[in-house]
Amino acid sequence: MRIVFMGTPAYAVPTLRALAEAGHDIAAVYSQPPRAAGRRGLQSTPSPVQAEAERLGRPVRTPLSLKGVAEIADLAALEADVAVVVAYGLLLPQAALDAPRLFCLNGHASLLPRWRGAAPIQRAIEAGDPETGVMIMRMEAGLDTGPVAATRTVEIAPNETSGELHDRLSRLTAEAMIAVLDDVSVGSLDFEPQEAITARTGRETVYARKIEKAEAELDFALPADTIARRINAFSPFPGAWTLIDFGPGPERVKLLRAERVEDASGAEPGTVLDDRLLVACGRGAVRILDLQRAGGRPLSAQALLRGVPLPPGARIGRR
Repeated sequence: MRIVFMGTPAYAVPTLRALAEAGHDIAAVYSQPPRAAGRRGLQSTPSPVQAEAERLGRPVRTPLSLKGVAEIADLAALEADVAVVVAYGLLLPQAALDAPRLFCLNGHASLLPRWRGAAPIQRAIEAGDPETGVMIMRMEAGLDTGPVAATRTVEIAPNETSGELHDRLSRLTAEAMIAVLDDVSVGSLDFEPQEAITARTGRETVYARKIEKAEAELDFALPADTIARRINAFSPFPGAWTLIDFGPGPERVKLLRAERVEDASGAEPGTVLDDRLLVACGRGAVRILDLQRAGGRPLSAQALLRGVPLPPGARIGRR
């Protein structure tokens, strides 16, 4: 089929690669414009999707938006059968949705209508969902409201981080999108409205709001399961963090993986309970498994504590 692909981050790269490997005619790849990078912002870095498209030898377009008449005319002139959209990050107005001969298909990383919006992977882990997945839907003007053509479901593993789940779901999105396009090519594709999915599964609409920086600082007065899920959900980005004093003074440290542990010590929240970085919370405790000091590389707690011991009774976080 003749395809226009739209995507920007690393999550979308496996789908672009799968389309090329499956032999689809990729008329153009749309991605967000290169961003300033480097310490002084003097370098311009293409998105992961743009870099992959250039490696594949596919033409790339990076408009600032798709709201203008000229941009819509350029898109329509490609005469694509289908537009495949995965984490593009720009709003597609109705004129853009109408440009392909058939429709626009979107690969979304949640079990819709749960976790519509910007951060479905992180919010699913933060909420303690036992499972998540990917859905391929026909795009509408609403935010992730379109009818669904395919669903793939996976369990969320204990202590799995959003980075790990991201990689699993990105590969699953690619597999599901190729299967849907195979169905499109033979005229056997069916769509299920999300209202019908809710009636069948009981899954209600929940929005995965964008993660704000203020959410990343941990408050150990919260219950341990809340803290552990937030650490895992925000790893690697934006990275949940707290203040730890390893000697010269408190420093900001990212906590990258944790597990909840039962605790009846009654210790003040933020108190280190053993020599393996078990930390008391408002209810229960969390064991910090992986962390990262500023300017350093990610380490297991065991490896880091060999160099800078943090004895039982020490306190972490704001006091």
